Amino acid sequence: MKNLPHDSDPSDEPMRYGMLGEDTSTTGEKLEKYTGEVGWIYLRSHFEAGALLYVDPSLKLTEVGQAFADDDADRVAEWRQGGDLVSPSQPHADYWEESGATFRALVVSPFVLIQPIES
Repeated sequence: MKNLPHDSDPSDEPMRYGMLGEDTSTTGEKLEKYTGEVGWIYLRSHFEAGALLYVDPSLKLTEVGQAFADDDADRVAEWRQGGDLVSPSQPHADYWEESGATFRALVVSPFVLIQPIES
C-alpha cells in the first residue's frame, strides 16, 4: 500500500487484489489448474487414508474429476463396474513404492485421483 497523507482514510483506497472465493474459472478450468505430477511418496498417506482412486489411462483425468465435482454417481459407478476406476490395494502400493512411480494427480475432495505417468 502506498503512503497516504495523515488526513486520508485508507478505506478510500480501492482494493487491488481478489478475495478468496472470487475465482470465476469454470470447474473444468479449476480441475486442469489443480492437476499435477507427483511421486508415490506424496500419495502414500492418501492411500493409507483410503482416499486414493486409480483412474485408467484410457480416461481423461479431468473428465473423471468433473464427474466427481458434479456428483455424477451413475457415471462414477459405471467406471467402477468397468474397472476403469479402482481403489488401489496393498500390492499396488508396494509396487509403486519399489518402482518410484510418478502420477498425474487431481484432488477432488475427499478423493485424490491418480493416473500413472509412463517413463
